[in-house]
Amino acid sequence: MEALLPVLSLLLVLLAVGWGDGAGTAWAVSPGGCEHVQSTADCRRKWLSSVPRNLQGDIEELLLNDNTIRVLGRASLLSYHQLKHLSLTKNRMELIEPGAFLGCQGLHVLSLADNLLFTNYSLTATALSALPALRTLDLAGNQLTEYMVSVLLSNLSSLESLSVARNIIMRLDSSVFTNLTQLLELNLERNYIFEIDQAFEGLQRLQRLNIAYNYMTCIVDFNLTQLRVLNVSYNIIEWFLALESDDLFELEVLDLSHNQLLFFPVLPRQSKLHSLLLKDNEMSFYQLLPNGTSLENVTVQFLLIDGNSTNITTVKLWDEVYYSNLSSLRLLDMSQNQFWYLPEGFLAKMPALTHLKLNQNCLETFQRVPLAMLTDLDLSQNLLTELWEDAGAGPALPNLQLFNLSTNMLRALPAGIFTHTKQITTVDLSYNRLDLCPQAAVLGRSAPCVDIRGLATLTRLSLAGCGLRDLGGHPFRGTALTHLDLSDNREALSGDLGWLRDLAATLQVLSLRNTNLSSTSVDFSALQSLVGLDLSGNTLTALPASLGALKLRSLDLRDNSLTALPADVAWRPLGRSLQELYLSRNPYNCCTLGWWEALQRVEHLRVPDGREVTCNYDSQRLSAWVLPEPVLRDCRWRTANMALLYLVLALPTCLTLLVAFTVVFLMLKPKLLKMVKRRCGVSSPY
Repeated sequence: MEALLPVLSLLLVLLAVGWGDGAGTAWAVSPGGCEHVQSTADCRRKWLSSVPRNLQGDIEELLLNDNTIRVLGRASLLSYHQLKHLSLTKNRMELIEPGAFLGCQGLHVLSLADNLLFTNYSLTATALSALPALRTLDLAGNQLTEYMVSVLLSNLSSLESLSVARNIIMRLDSSVFTNLTQLLELNLERNYIFEIDQAFEGLQRLQRLNIAYNYMTCIVDFNLTQLRVLNVSYNIIEWFLALESDDLFELEVLDLSHNQLLFFPVLPRQSKLHSLLLKDNEMSFYQLLPNGTSLENVTVQFLLIDGNSTNITTVKLWDEVYYSNLSSLRLLDMSQNQFWYLPEGFLAKMPALTHLKLNQNCLETFQRVPLAMLTDLDLSQNLLTELWEDAGAGPALPNLQLFNLSTNMLRALPAGIFTHTKQITTVDLSYNRLDLCPQAAVLGRSAPCVDIRGLATLTRLSLAGCGLRDLGGHPFRGTALTHLDLSDNREALSGDLGWLRDLAATLQVLSLRNTNLSSTSVDFSALQSLVGLDLSGNTLTALPASLGALKLRSLDLRDNSLTALPADVAWRPLGRSLQELYLSRNPYNCCTLGWWEALQRVEHLRVPDGREVTCNYDSQRLSAWVLPEPVLRDCRWRTANMALLYLVLALPTCLTLLVAFTVVFLMLKPKLLKMVKRRCGVSSPY
């Protein structure tokens, strides 16, 4: 024991003074368990009830999250004069005593989120007032009301970033954020705010405002011209009306998603708006109604009552979009609404648009609009029966890269729709009744089809649920597809499979889910580039032999009729390369699970549905993950019995053959001896 004392002393010295790593970073562990990395002391999750006083005096960042510090006393931080960043998140702190920050006047960032500061907010406010250089303050999750917030912020004019999210604020007025003239960012999400009355008028430098997850019903006379980002998603807003003014608004991002908007928002006439998010509302345009009625001269009057004054704002139901300058808009998301048409000239106002999302609406048609910059167009889950008619009038979408038309009622696309799309990479046509060219002529007429041949840039194509019957004629020739989805086409594999050879050099991911695939209908051996294959929902009774030599990384075999996999699957190239394998919902035999045990021993293989893999034992369905010992014992006995049965069946046959051979030999023996004597000239012994 005495021989170990010098070694232990040396270790204590090293822990006390720290040592350098390869990059020269100082690291040490203090007696309180805190870790030091350069000028940061990390004391998170150490069950501390007070601030350690034995830390290095020159630390600039102190992390005390997830401890049990209930009171920050006057002397808690006196030793840390260089402190610039202090985090006390999740401590159930109730009080910061006045004078607690007198020793660290240079503190820039203070996080007090998820505590109980509502209990002694007035004393805590006095303590905060001694931080003249504070730039960032987080008071989220402290059960604060708007009055408590106003008291806590009363002397913090230096603040640039403030979070009071997850509190119980209900109403904001001009008294809450008084004197915060330097504030750039304000987070108010997840409160109970239902009314805002001139609360931001004095925040002349405010650029980012987050009021998501509250209870706002409308925003009227929006006039924050300096604001760049406004997030009011997840409220119950029905109207958004910007102030009628020709002033230039700095607004760049407006998020009104997940509200109850009835009309397209009335936006500022002049702004720098590049992202407008309107997803999941109840909007429509009302110039035309589905029954053909025109509302061209109909207006709506907004009655705004503020105290004793009343304002009336008149807006034409469809003209709200024409007041706005949308020339800088690049992203427009109007998905999950009730649009059944777009007004004429609506998209023409957005020449810089690159991403347009109109999925999950009621659109019946989509007119041809030359959007030269558009790269991403999502029209999925609508009621489209046709697109524009005149595809030959020049390039409509020359820079389109992603085109999603899935889940509509399209039976054809405009002829030559992809002729001028020289950058298209991804097309989703799934769940439409479409055929691929070429198609055989019917009564002298060519059947309507989609021609993708020669699209050299196309790499991802989804044709799931299109009712494809025969892919003969090499429909993919000239493409470089890496991802192809043919799921839910029960007759797609019934004809010529030459298309597989056309894609052999490039295809990496193939989905043949629910295509009526049998174990021998497709030869996959040519697809040497394939890394992902989905064969779920078919009638496979055995693993296709052509898969054994492939180096797949992902394979889905769910919902088939497999009773077992090959016993040596884990040692084949397939087993050695697989990283993800789905196996559930197959009728495996519990007594032939040697392959399953071998796969479980493969280190790099992950079976996400492994707990759901079951097997059949007599009339029972058991989990293959851990079979009961009686079942294993019975399976071993059955295997032994089968071997004995084969032996019993083979033994009589062997004995019968032996007896027959002996009888024949004895019957033919004299004749054989005479023949030998005659041939060899040897005298007979008898």
